[in-house]
Amino acid sequence: MRLADFDFALPADLIAQAPSPERAGSRLLQVRGDGLSDLSFRDLPSLLAPADLLVLNDTRVIKARLVGQKQDSGGRIEALVERVTGEREALAQVRASKTPRPGVTVLGFGTARARVTGRRGEFFLLEFDEPVLQALEREGSTPLPPYIERAAAAEDDARYQTVYANAPGAVAAPTAGLHFDARLLQAVREAGVGVAFVTLHVGAGTFQPVRVDDIRDHRMHAERYLLPPETADAIREARARGGRVVAVGTTSLRTLESAARDDGTCEAASGETNLFITPGYRFRVVDALVTNFHLPKSTLLMLVSAFAGVQRVRRAYAHAIAQRYRFFSYGDAMLLQRCADALAE
Repeated sequence: MRLADFDFALPADLIAQAPSPERAGSRLLQVRGDGLSDLSFRDLPSLLAPADLLVLNDTRVIKARLVGQKQDSGGRIEALVERVTGEREALAQVRASKTPRPGVTVLGFGTARARVTGRRGEFFLLEFDEPVLQALEREGSTPLPPYIERAAAAEDDARYQTVYANAPGAVAAPTAGLHFDARLLQAVREAGVGVAFVTLHVGAGTFQPVRVDDIRDHRMHAERYLLPPETADAIREARARGGRVVAVGTTSLRTLESAARDDGTCEAASGETNLFITPGYRFRVVDALVTNFHLPKSTLLMLVSAFAGVQRVRRAYAHAIAQRYRFFSYGDAMLLQRCADALAE
């Protein structure tokens, strides 16, 4: 398929610039083979069966955006940490009037200092004078996506974070999980639905555009993931009782499919994944998907099209635009069922 197959026109005023007043107060579009239903996200427990298993990504967004200056010249610099690679080391995108020189340039961020020690493609390797996470928490700010046209506010520190966030390391939120509050999670459990967790640290590469016309030529960025033994066990138990595996977000789905076996089970696993899912992919684990609305021509739109069917997703997006759903990270959500043939549906 071509990149243009995943394009659509989106009115700019449908791009959510702030979260809804209540997490679970957002809208939910249920996409089925026989039609569409406009619901509230609080309706989700009624759409799940007691045998089902809900899988969530418990990564925690770090305050990865830094503003500072070069220590030698005082020139202004901006940095976005892509990933923490060691207690005092991180890979980061760095914007400066002159390219930082490895082994020479020292960057100052408030009271934190970081020496540029190397370069890996578009990223610079920074060595901090203190633990990276400590420096980011004190000097950094929440890294809102580029399509949110405002600076991060104090409210974003909590709202651009799931209520179950646990493992620090992401520089973008697993946004489908932003709709859950404690009361909704309790309602899911009271409905008899299982809840399990994986970790995938979302990188800034999730916002990188696809620059090739033939999507087979695109190379996906790598992200770190963990599927713990208890989640692998929960998947086996859900399968044994005839339940569905319902992934909350594309990051949870990619983690599960990266660790999948051909029989639809998963073993405990950790590592890096650059799994790029496009129409024609054979899903082995995930039966249903909770996800937000994604950018035109994005790898995430390709993933949901592969999962629910190209034509079905096009119809759902056209409906969402007509009904003025809110799009992207702080927007509304969809519940999708896996289709048998993504290219035909």
